[in-house]
Amino acid sequence: MRHDVMNDDRFHLFDTDVTAIELPHQFTCPFNYAPHPLSQLAAAQVQRYVASRGDWADELGCGKMLGVLVARDTTSGVLGFVAAFSGNLAAKVQHPYFVPPVYDLLDPQGEFKQGEARITAINHRLQQLQHDGTLAALRQHRDDATTAMQRELQEHHDLMVLHKQQRDQRRAASPLTDDEREQLLNQSRHDKAQHKRLRRQWQQRLDDITAQIDDYQRGIDALKRQRRQLSVALQERIFRLFVVTNARGEQRDLVQVFAPLGTLPPAGAGECCAPRLLNHAYRHGLQPLCMAEFWWGASPVGEVRHHGHYYPACRSKCKPILEFMLQGLDVEPNPLAAAHPADEALDIVHDDQWLTVVNKPAGMLTVPGKLLDDCLLQRWHHAFPTATGPMVVHRLDQETSGLVVLAKDKQTHRALQQQFERHTITKHYVALLDGTVTTDSGEVSLPLIPDIDDRPRQRVDLLHGKPALTRWRVLERHDGITRVLFTPLTGRTHQLRVHASHPQGLGCPIVGDRLYGTASTRLMLHAATLTLTHPATGQTLTLRCRVPF
Repeated sequence: MRHDVMNDDRFHLFDTDVTAIELPHQFTCPFNYAPHPLSQLAAAQVQRYVASRGDWADELGCGKMLGVLVARDTTSGVLGFVAAFSGNLAAKVQHPYFVPPVYDLLDPQGEFKQGEARITAINHRLQQLQHDGTLAALRQHRDDATTAMQRELQEHHDLMVLHKQQRDQRRAASPLTDDEREQLLNQSRHDKAQHKRLRRQWQQRLDDITAQIDDYQRGIDALKRQRRQLSVALQERIFRLFVVTNARGEQRDLVQVFAPLGTLPPAGAGECCAPRLLNHAYRHGLQPLCMAEFWWGASPVGEVRHHGHYYPACRSKCKPILEFMLQGLDVEPNPLAAAHPADEALDIVHDDQWLTVVNKPAGMLTVPGKLLDDCLLQRWHHAFPTATGPMVVHRLDQETSGLVVLAKDKQTHRALQQQFERHTITKHYVALLDGTVTTDSGEVSLPLIPDIDDRPRQRVDLLHGKPALTRWRVLERHDGITRVLFTPLTGRTHQLRVHASHPQGLGCPIVGDRLYGTASTRLMLHAATLTLTHPATGQTLTLRCRVPF
């Protein structure tokens, strides 16, 4: 498609001279990157624009992900950028400054709004049926009838007891003739039969009322099923309308994109910045050079987002989409998928016949992962082939360096795991925090739960999260960086990273934290000291390794 950059209000020229800036050699890996200087200049320009929009201030102040894509027009060779926001902005998905959505969910004549209207009509009918008083009146009628039945049956039961007492008195007073005995027996039979008739009559009345309730409820349930069917069909249809393009010019809808995973796309798929930016570039003759996404405004409740910081694309919604859309581009390799040099020797801090303690380098997995088999466990097992049973006692994040304990036999493994479970093993981490922590020491207690929409990120959840407690102490402050000693008293995933970055924690992300702060050369977090009771000797073993930063 021919692209006229001079008449495109979505393709922006840089407002500063960028001729001295070297163009990127490869396109940005969206899942782990440090933003290119051109992306940073583009982001700054977008930030100045959104800051000038007072009409958006309140909404943007609550938090929004924005993105930029630096590109060259393939016809004119002009260098510029396009911008996007995730989701909606000011109840719209179309704004002149930003690229359009992959599919406009808010188009009043579009299939989504038409389908939504049908579902809304069913919701109104359900509201009417559930709240017009009919169902409540029927249930009250049944309750009243049940109470009346119980009362009448009890009264008749009491009468039966009285009659029995009278019969017993007559029998005790004087001998009875055969006719008198028969008369008393008939009275007993009559009372019992009458009690059964009353119970049957009341039960029939209750069954009739229950049938009315069931009929009414079936009508409600049928509408709910219809709503569900319409919702599922609409969702799949809309995902068919989200058609994305890659650098080869190939197109797929989101159902096709997610089909290899055996699932439909999650809600909100295709509405983030990165798919919008790439789709617009491919369809308008723009050659993508680099991109970046940044957060603007307050952090969402439970999550960690810092105003102005850059963040990788989410994994559950965007990863399958971007893996398709990036096909045909020369993309930077993901450093998290890169193996360490094969000849890199293990840094063994302690070794005996029962266990080994290794100083794991940053960037190496503890155990095999989805993207990479090379890991500490594999290399250690190659060095100690006679080790048996479970070996990994605990793990460090791939990006964290420091001490990891491995067991050489099942008994040692079990004993060490029990120490971790009982919190009798003490671990100290050293970290550099991006910001100045003004207090000298303290504790952070923020319960954590996995972010199911963006694994492996964790989020704070005061209601459903698992308890997480971290003790900390400032070691040094220098030029806006704080060196901290962390002592985790629990062992939750990303505990130190979230507790450092969260506003209710220290409010200062660890330097180089691509998930909760700003990516850099590495995550400045190191497991420096570990104290345990040796499972075989019973002696206290304290191990240390040098902090590499």
